[in-house]
Amino acid sequence: MLATKKFFQDKMVLGLLSLNVFLALLLIIIVALRISSSGGESYIVQYRASLGIGAFKTGGIANFIYIMIFAVLATSFHAVLSLKVYHIKRQLTLLVLSMGSLLLIVALIVSNALLVLR
Repeated sequence: MLATKKFFQDKMVLGLLSLNVFLALLLIIIVALRISSSGGESYIVQYRASLGIGAFKTGGIANFIYIMIFAVLATSFHAVLSLKVYHIKRQLTLLVLSMGSLLLIVALIVSNALLVLR
């Protein structure tokens, strides 16, 4: 109980939690807007450099919906995990939340790169 109260009063933790939520919402909004503005049925969802001419694999909207779901799950997983480890070590909590931010930034870059290739 005391650790939970201290967790939500820690400014650095709240800042990283806010950053993770912002990045997840940004990822969801950007992917949703790009999908709705395209209007196509086929999207490039994979790039395999070792395949040569057939390096681009196509797929549907479901693959990008999975990316949006991933953003929500990654944010919630990192928030819960950081809450659980806060009583052990504050620095571990900051590391978990920072890795969550990095993961969401990479997901944002990859999804943007795939949607630009369309």
